[in-house]
Amino acid sequence: MSHTTPNAKAMSTRGHVGAVLSLGLPLVGGHVAQFAIGMTDSIMLGWYGAEALAAVTLAGSYFFVLFLLGAGFAIAVMPLVAAAAGSGEGRQIRRTTRMGLWLSLLFAMVAMPLLLYSHPILLLLGQKPEVAEHASAYLRLAGWGLFPALLVMVLKSYLAALERTQIVLWITILAALVNGVVNYALIFGNWGAPEMGIAGAAIASIVTQGISLIAVAGYALWVLPEHEILKNFHRPDWEMFFRVFRLGMPIGLTNLSEVSLFAASSMMMGWLGTIPLAAHGVAMTLGGLTFMVHLGLSNAATIRAGNAYGRGDRPHMATGARVVICLSLAMSAIGIAAFLLLPEQLISLFLDADEPNKQEIILVGTALLVMAALFQLADGMQVVALGLLRGVQDTNWPMVIAALSYWAIGIPVSYVLGFVFDLGGVGIWSGLVLGLCFAGVFLMLRFWRHSIKRAGN
Repeated sequence: MSHTTPNAKAMSTRGHVGAVLSLGLPLVGGHVAQFAIGMTDSIMLGWYGAEALAAVTLAGSYFFVLFLLGAGFAIAVMPLVAAAAGSGEGRQIRRTTRMGLWLSLLFAMVAMPLLLYSHPILLLLGQKPEVAEHASAYLRLAGWGLFPALLVMVLKSYLAALERTQIVLWITILAALVNGVVNYALIFGNWGAPEMGIAGAAIASIVTQGISLIAVAGYALWVLPEHEILKNFHRPDWEMFFRVFRLGMPIGLTNLSEVSLFAASSMMMGWLGTIPLAAHGVAMTLGGLTFMVHLGLSNAATIRAGNAYGRGDRPHMATGARVVICLSLAMSAIGIAAFLLLPEQLISLFLDADEPNKQEIILVGTALLVMAALFQLADGMQVVALGLLRGVQDTNWPMVIAALSYWAIGIPVSYVLGFVFDLGGVGIWSGLVLGLCFAGVFLMLRFWRHSIKRAGN
């Protein structure tokens, strides 16, 4: 930043820990609650049958490839609003949020055909016809949830950047509860509802996203009327539109690089059969749950770094960054211990007691959880580094680093170890670990060697 504002009193390390936790813990809780929505689908469909679980694992990966590409614009809103709040530019907050909503709507319109006509694409990717049929049936319904899901992401980013993270948490908890209730009714046909199986889970996700959007928009308009975020919503603001686009598109492509690594691993596990794919779904869900903690800390890093960037306060940013990294490492240690010490108990949560393939799924899943423990550190490191880089609005080089780590290293190594060396699921997951390690190391180097210097003095 060109201007610098001297920090009247440097914050202590303990002060930073308190600030990161008060900001980050509600965000962690919000991400865990959001994740619980997908996990509820996995658990309930796992009770419904292994084939339904395999299909929703595949469909979920496919949906999230598109969702996370589109979410780049929502994530870009966070550092821009945080920097505007740090430098006291209230009008920029409205402009940023409004154009973030515009870009998210436009993206959802462009992506919808890929969700409505997913069946031939899944077959082209080598999936078994019966699993592809169920997965595409889910996506034809659940795909419509992309519109509210992306708008919710923008509004949550806006509120989080203004450090209103508690409400983000409560709205997401409400959504998770609604999803659980509607899932239970529609998947199994409880409380007089029709038994709809996978279609019931898809409808539940749309209802959940719709209620989330009403709640988060209602709060933003009622509690923060001074920002008038929907004022002149129909009028374009091309300067800000392209600013959000330039920052958000690389974020979306970075997300795409990472999620495509995981989606490719799901596709490869599908080639091994329904049981390895079901075990992969369980291990990925558990690994994803611990990742939500690191993602919440990463968001806190973006907001804190964005605020310091807006004020031009580099020492504050450096201490805050070190604190977030240490907290992420502590969380990794807890996740690693759980995966190595309690694999059978964790996997059993996802399977019906009468599932005929239960022991086979547990056997494959236990080996995958050892690999998931290995990638805890790397996954935490890369997502926290990305959060810090986004705070200083550095998104182009991180996109390149992510693409090389995941597409040039992760996916090819997964394929070679899994199929050429015939290591199966463990080989596929070894590629995941290696790709994440490369990303973590080089993104951290990018922040500490280069990007932090963008923040004043």
